[in-house]
Amino acid sequence: MEPDWDDLKVFLAVARGTSLSAAARLLKRDPATVGRRIARLEEALGAALFVRTPAGYGLTEAGGRLLDHAEAVEQAITQGAEALRANPGQLTGQVRIGAPDGAAVYLLPRVCAAIREQHPGLELQIVALPGVVNLSRREADFAVTVTPPTAGRLTVQKITDYRLHLAAHRDYLARAPEIRTLADLHDHPLVGYIPDMIFDKALDYLSELPVTGVGLASNAVSVQLAFLREGAGVGIAHDFALPHVPELCKVLTDHFALTRSYHLVRHAGDRRIERLARVGDMLHAGLRAEVARLESLT
Repeated sequence: MEPDWDDLKVFLAVARGTSLSAAARLLKRDPATVGRRIARLEEALGAALFVRTPAGYGLTEAGGRLLDHAEAVEQAITQGAEALRANPGQLTGQVRIGAPDGAAVYLLPRVCAAIREQHPGLELQIVALPGVVNLSRREADFAVTVTPPTAGRLTVQKITDYRLHLAAHRDYLARAPEIRTLADLHDHPLVGYIPDMIFDKALDYLSELPVTGVGLASNAVSVQLAFLREGAGVGIAHDFALPHVPELCKVLTDHFALTRSYHLVRHAGDRRIERLARVGDMLHAGLRAEVARLESLT
């Protein structure tokens, strides 16, 4: 028996979810039904597609080979549906973007709003995570990352560099001890990440400073800026976020500055799907322009 598209959908759901329950939620079916469908597919193909472990379902060598073909079928069906759209110039469908919360809160809303204004049939979703989404499991169609991944069938495209500086509320600076050198930071409460929750070493900003300990911490950039907005101390802020909090001022700009980069990551085969290829190009150009626009205001 040759597998049909419904068989392959079940297979892809388990491969991406790494469990029957996760696949069942995606397919809106019962986990037992998903398990029976996988067993039937394996029997029909005469090969084990998954290794069952306490951690979940992992692909066998045969499953890995089938995955490439199943994703090719998925892409062909998606492309066929897009080719039959009533208005071929307009993009439709759901696109999910995973990003660190700094980019998700201060960059992506404006970029996505502009894209949807041009293509109102699109459903754009921003997943703001203090970690990294798993594209292999199709948790998102795109990911914005600071450190580019080195494994997986992914395409990585650098978006742009962005800058960070020390910042504090102007009222705090008026009443607190003067800050003339980096050594003066020892006299000020520091705001930053929770050390053991830093998911990317490139985000360990405070390790660049001659300080130990963080008095006020959060795993979310927006919360760190809220601390600074309350006049709670000094912290490192993205330059592109500062126009959103005009009461904050940069500190020691001649002594300290950081540069990091954002990258746009997508499934390698998705460039062949018109909708995702075009959205990816618009995201790349939009994010690059938005960083430049906001940094020019600081």
